[in-house]
Amino acid sequence: MTFRKVWISEGCIACNLCQDLVPEIFEVPPGSTSRTKKGHEKLLERNPLLDERIQEAVDSCPVEVIHAEQK
Repeated sequence: MTFRKVWISEGCIACNLCQDLVPEIFEVPPGSTSRTKKGHEKLLERNPLLDERIQEAVDSCPVEVIHAEQK
């Protein structure tokens, strides 16, 4: 599996789980909800080893707002 796009929809509760699992892709700024880091798409192309951790973030999100689109 290789992801080409990762995003977070509305409803994030800022639990920091995604940031803890894949800090290269996700960030949770103080006082805000989780978001993907700017330019993360390039990391997806260059580092397929992130795929397993991204899938873990998708599967583990307690409010199911993390989405990943496969190539």
